[in-house]
Amino acid sequence: MKITDALLGEHGINYILFSHTRDTVDNSHVLQGISNSVSVLGHVLMDHVQVEDDLLFPKLEPYLGQIGPLAVMRMEHHGPEDLLEKSKNETDVRTLKFILTEFLDLRYSHFRKEEMLLFCMAQQILDKQKLIELGQQWADSRDVTIDGHGCLGAA
Repeated sequence: MKITDALLGEHGINYILFSHTRDTVDNSHVLQGISNSVSVLGHVLMDHVQVEDDLLFPKLEPYLGQIGPLAVMRMEHHGPEDLLEKSKNETDVRTLKFILTEFLDLRYSHFRKEEMLLFCMAQQILDKQKLIELGQQWADSRDVTIDGHGCLGAA
């Protein structure tokens, strides 16, 4: 399995978490309930960001350089962390909802950029074997087994 396929799958899971978190933000008026929902999303997102930063970006850097698309992606990976951190200390529900709506909008927009630009660039720049090798590294990092036919199973 190619790394881009694996990361797209993670995006799918994150979209479900975005939707759940947005529903919680929109419909809850309980600070702790909103914070708990965001805490789970934050952990999943930061883990996803780490995999992209550690596996995919270094392989694209020789071709794309440290400026341009990769610089934007890195900034968008780590910039919204400030909003997430700010949300942890917020005690006003209305302010918290505003912060989290901005955070979710930024994350959603970032994922779309990756899907429409970065992953396409990766598939054009890196050969299939490198994408599959990175996919195996992804699987190892997630404790997922990929057989010789690209099938997934529990490790």
